[in-house]
Amino acid sequence: MDADKQVCGREPDSQFVELAVEVFSMLADATRVRIVLALREEELSVNHLADIVDKSPAAVSQHLAKLRLARIVATRQDGQRVFYRLENEHASQLVTDAIFQAEHTLGGTPRHHHPTGEAGQ
Repeated sequence: MDADKQVCGREPDSQFVELAVEVFSMLADATRVRIVLALREEELSVNHLADIVDKSPAAVSQHLAKLRLARIVATRQDGQRVFYRLENEHASQLVTDAIFQAEHTLGGTPRHHHPTGEAGQ
């Protein structure tokens, strides 16, 4: 009857709530958040990401495998090297918003509310 009607995913009774919780669970790890932040601007190899997040390539590879299963990152192979990129802009925006929310916990006016803050970055 209402099959043609699109259901808003942002309603409390949405079928997407449980999936959203899984996304939050996937990002509830500091290394994974750092990986998402590192991939905001460009695709990177495991070794480059390991250097950026200061973890071993093996550990980063395990985190990337989980992020890939959750469709947060995608890959591109170039010969023997694999490069990772964000699947879409939403994980980056989610992490950015979480960091902005964290800034609010420090009190005062967060940097992202200043005209020269990093809100656009």
